[in-house]
Amino acid sequence: MNEYVAVDLETTELTPKTDRILEIGAYRVVRGEFAEKFHMMLDPGIAVPPRITELTGITQEMVRGQAQQKDGIRAFIDFAGELPLLGHNLIFDYGFLKHAAVNAGYSFEKEGADTLKISREVLPQLASRSLGALCVHFSIGQQKAHRGDDDARVTALLYEELKKRYGERNPDLFVPRPLIYKAKRQSPITNAQKGYLNDLVKYHKIKLDVQIENLTKGEASRLIDRILTEHGKIRRSGF
Repeated sequence: MNEYVAVDLETTELTPKTDRILEIGAYRVVRGEFAEKFHMMLDPGIAVPPRITELTGITQEMVRGQAQQKDGIRAFIDFAGELPLLGHNLIFDYGFLKHAAVNAGYSFEKEGADTLKISREVLPQLASRSLGALCVHFSIGQQKAHRGDDDARVTALLYEELKKRYGERNPDLFVPRPLIYKAKRQSPITNAQKGYLNDLVKYHKIKLDVQIENLTKGEASRLIDRILTEHGKIRRSGF
């Protein structure tokens, strides 16, 4: 794999179906050299959990008003083109990218290579094969761990180091394979749900940590159920 796109995401949580992308970092790598960088912060439309802020340093203020999910995935698809992807535990990042693409109505079928899978095969003796542990093992300097752009950068450096050391003996490990992840398009919130949620929020004087217009139909339904459980229905006067 002489030309590829190394990618890393930061997300609100760990489940592609229900969580959102906060940051996309990527590099186009050609024969071991960094050719082009891609970096976008995305507004998730939902709250950034405190533990994610603690881990990544990404705050609500940093993503508020940034690109929408559909715009971020469109830009990344254009950047990646037909090139294979590279990632550390790549299926995690691909799952989020695939869900975002499907929800926006885009096709996104890729091949890729995974430095986590490669390291498991060639370095079984290591106690940890996390990205950070492997960077320490190979003396690859990390500048901003758990940030998309720097994690994408060091993943590319790690891949090149692994290929240099183990590529001749294990060539198949470094060949991109089809990435298999099924994602079903989630319907957007309906106008009826928007109206009802806005009425509930106004009636109960609730401050939401989500942007109603960016919810899916399923998310809106769950939010309505939660509000009704915690605060009750709207009581109309005169009845």
